[in-house]
Amino acid sequence: MKKAVITVFIILFLDQFVKIWIKTNMFIGEEIYVIGNWFRIKFIENNGMAFGMELAGEYGKVFLSIFRIVACTAIGYYISILIKKKAHPGLIITVSMIFAGALGNIIDSAFYGLIFSESNYMTGNVAEIFPKDGGYAGFLHGKVVDMLYFPLFEGYFPEWMPFFGGEHFLFFRPIFNISDAAITIGVILIVIFQKKFFGTAKTKKTTEEVKTDNTTCL
Repeated sequence: MKKAVITVFIILFLDQFVKIWIKTNMFIGEEIYVIGNWFRIKFIENNGMAFGMELAGEYGKVFLSIFRIVACTAIGYYISILIKKKAHPGLIITVSMIFAGALGNIIDSAFYGLIFSESNYMTGNVAEIFPKDGGYAGFLHGKVVDMLYFPLFEGYFPEWMPFFGGEHFLFFRPIFNISDAAITIGVILIVIFQKKFFGTAKTKKTTEEVKTDNTTCL
């Protein structure tokens, strides 16, 4: 329980701290070069899913927000089950990372429209927190803040390549946030260590069954 709470708290704190700082100190499209050209802080906002993907229209935005809330609730319930069953600590931590990431983006979507003014890239004005005239959107209509940009390398696909031959490419193009990173890392770790994470409970059960059988034989 403690590990799950600490994991969620750390990710949420870092995620929201960075997002609020970005919102109140940078304007849309502004970039800060951190390490050369391949790691930048670039402020953008999106209406949709992780890594800037979106569902079109106002109803798409509401549907996505509701889906996030339902999914986050289900993940939170799953964590409670894992804790009760004394699952592998690594599994609890990784699922908590996914939960924290989902919750972090829900906070943006649900509340940022209410507590921030609009970021204006035309005038270079940064957003104001708790503006007198109210926020830029209603409940569940806020935009998710993204800022982590890793354009590691770019070039052109070989001419002989089907469909993409000669076209320009950039890796890694998506701009994301700490919540997105937490979700992605959590999923990757579960895939990599699935035998270890899900094998513990099975091994423990098998051991208990052997002990029971031995006791019965005695």
